[in-house]
Amino acid sequence: MKIFRSFSIISLLLILISCNKDNEEQAAADDKIIKEYIEANNLDAEPTGSGLYVVINEEGSGFNPTQNSTVSVFYKGFYTDGKVFDETGNEPISFSLNQVIAGWQEGIPYFKPSGSGVLLIPSALGYGNDQVGDIPPNSVLIFDIELVSVN
Repeated sequence: MKIFRSFSIISLLLILISCNKDNEEQAAADDKIIKEYIEANNLDAEPTGSGLYVVINEEGSGFNPTQNSTVSVFYKGFYTDGKVFDETGNEPISFSLNQVIAGWQEGIPYFKPSGSGVLLIPSALGYGNDQVGDIPPNSVLIFDIELVSVN
């Protein structure tokens, strides 16, 4: 029984170490993709430290949202090749920041109402290694964002 228990613990540790290495490799690959996109598009992007990069085109005015804020935004989501996977129409979409992907939770609070810019989101702050709709696993996501209001 002790041998089985020891084997189980060692197996679990090896799996965790392997997953962490895979995550680090994916994060490095995403960062390279984002940096190449920034350079190719001559963007003035600031890293946040989590892997997210933010471009502020227009700061806006008023107060920044928090994780618990409900916001209204116009957005266009696309891949680094420019292919659009989602966007708002003529009306902004409203949602609570605590109900969206981590990249939006972290990135949208950089803007104030009427502010706009770009969020360059690594896969770990997007949908990770899950496929969601037509979005492939481990996708870097780019969003043009206009923060309309904070409630």
